[in-house]
Amino acid sequence: MKKLFVFLMVIVFAMLTTKAFARDSILIGFTTSLTGKLNAESKAQLQGLQMWANNVNKNGGIYVKSLGKKLPVSLKYYDDESNKERVQQLYVRLINNDKVDFLISPYSSDLTATAAIIAQQYGKIIISTGAAADDIFAKGFSVVYQMYTPASRYLTGALDMLKKHDPKAKKVAIIYEQSEFAKAVCDAAKAYAQKNGFNVVMFEAYTPNTTDFSAFLNKMSSSKPDALIGGGHFADGETLAKQVYEQKIPLKLISLIVAPAVPKFKEIGEAALYVTAPSQWEPEVSYSQENAKKLKLSYYGPSVKWFTDTYINTYHQEPGYHAAGGFASALVIQKAIEETGTLDSNKIKQALDRMNIVTFYGQIKFAQGKYHGLQIGHEMVYLQWLKSDNKLVKEIVWPTLAANAKLVFPYSTKFKK
Repeated sequence: MKKLFVFLMVIVFAMLTTKAFARDSILIGFTTSLTGKLNAESKAQLQGLQMWANNVNKNGGIYVKSLGKKLPVSLKYYDDESNKERVQQLYVRLINNDKVDFLISPYSSDLTATAAIIAQQYGKIIISTGAAADDIFAKGFSVVYQMYTPASRYLTGALDMLKKHDPKAKKVAIIYEQSEFAKAVCDAAKAYAQKNGFNVVMFEAYTPNTTDFSAFLNKMSSSKPDALIGGGHFADGETLAKQVYEQKIPLKLISLIVAPAVPKFKEIGEAALYVTAPSQWEPEVSYSQENAKKLKLSYYGPSVKWFTDTYINTYHQEPGYHAAGGFASALVIQKAIEETGTLDSNKIKQALDRMNIVTFYGQIKFAQGKYHGLQIGHEMVYLQWLKSDNKLVKEIVWPTLAANAKLVFPYSTKFKK
């Protein structure tokens, strides 16, 4: 009997070992908005992920010590059409049918909130690459990890910037898209403004897909604010900036989330000039091995220059933070696999929980406890669209330590030309 038991155990072990060594790739699944209103941001995020996969495979894959070999990576993705219901269906499919090893989130907080619920139900690790809403991380999820600086810290820097350049500026208008992400950003900005002595003269939300902001801007103009902050996503933010310009509203500062950080924002020409925006990342940032040493942290992955140059050579355009976030989200999975030498979800989770590194994208560290997975290492920078050689260019103007150009203040300067 004992011999039979040993024989069966050997067979089982052999089967498991054969299965393990039979693996020929690491499969990472996600949805992306190839169509729908989130197409622009999603496309950049996808390109960042594809560039990461191409680079990993060019170098033979990721070394998995427990298997004694490098495994190439494969990306499995579907078009979610910027639709929550599609996200729900497709993440179930990625887990049950496609048998992915790890998940990456879709773009936007709304879609990611849906994907996170599915991931948690199945205990599948998901890296939230394009979602900043804090609420997602207040639900007790244990397998969801955020790459973006949380929404509650998105626009507070704009108010600091305004106060620094004009201590007498007191009136702030906040107009934002009625979405989970934008509401979280602007609720936090409103609280921060009031705490710091600003008078929030307007705080109103517009429905997604709004194309006419006349009523909002007319109401805003009557209260004569010093600054307009808010926005939502690319299409509405671009339109809002254009209509502020067309009405020549004499603002000292305008700072919108998402839209101005997308390189194609410059296509609106003079309307883009002097608009500022918080950004998760820009090619001009100075994250490096040297800076990591100053923080007594280890640096992992490629340099800022390598990422920027490779992206430009690959896609013939400058990368924005959506692309950088896409690349970086897969990079942390790579780091966890290399550190643990395994694809075991529990060990990968432990590696993510203790991760505190600097990459080309910035510092990465995840909260533990009540807000498990919330990003607490990464910081925002502020960009402004300026002119150089008569061309619109993005420059970093805040915070001072990260800036490579001076803020042009006030915004309305351009109306005097």
